Amino acid sequence: MDLKDSLSKFKQQQERCQSSLASIAASHASTTKPKHRAPPINAPSAPARPAHPVKFSNDTERLQHIHSIRKSPAGAQIKLVIELLYKTRQAFTAEQINDATYVDISGNKAVFDSLRNNLKVHYDGSRFSYKSKHDLKGKDQLLDLVRGHREGLAIVEVKDAYPTVLEDLQALKAAGEVWLLSNMDSQEDVVYPNDPKAKIKIDDDLKELFRGIELPHDMIDIEKELQKNGMKPMTDTTKRRAAGQIHGVKPKAKPKKKQRGMTKRTKLTNAHLPELFQHL
Repeated sequence: MDLKDSLSKFKQQQERCQSSLASIAASHASTTKPKHRAPPINAPSAPARPAHPVKFSNDTERLQHIHSIRKSPAGAQIKLVIELLYKTRQAFTAEQINDATYVDISGNKAVFDSLRNNLKVHYDGSRFSYKSKHDLKGKDQLLDLVRGHREGLAIVEVKDAYPTVLEDLQALKAAGEVWLLSNMDSQEDVVYPNDPKAKIKIDDDLKELFRGIELPHDMIDIEKELQKNGMKPMTDTTKRRAAGQIHGVKPKAKPKKKQRGMTKRTKLTNAHLPELFQHL
């Protein structure tokens, strides 16, 4: 029994020695190799490096453009802002205008004060918007405005009321609702209401009298008659002819009308005088 006990104890000591050696070898290997730690599951992945390095000069052109706008005269910057407000017909804050046009209203007191007091700009304390002389939203309101101006309304007063106002004027003209005429003195177009109740019946005698008026054959005489009646002629024939003589340009001669002879097919109105037609 003593020999068996001694052998079992010896085997146990051998096993302990082998486990000790294995642990020592493992600790030695861990100190010589680099350690690799697994990243946490929820850790953000590192951004991939760009294939080409970022060039900071790519934005130079835009920065130069911004600099040129902000160094331009106040009038030029105001024009940019008003064009933005006119085209969009929306209200913008100073920051939104800066983003759209690069005009720094908050940093330029002269531009800010000019816009706030501009007749074409409405400022409510925080936003800027376009302001036309007549606040119109469509064709119906435009027609009501024209009907309220029986003496005529200059188109320049309403052409910026909303983007399609000129197209609506042409549509109203085609529908017979308004008249579009040109003022000879001011050289501007005027719109007049066409009231169907104001139709005037003209006598036939007056029509014949008007059609029977013989106009002068020379344009100079026509211009003189217009001036006598307080109207400004659209042409200046005297000046044009004088310039033509200086440059050696001969005026075009009017072709003479070929006199038509009497034939058998001519309708005779004086048949009671047969002696006039003996040669036929």
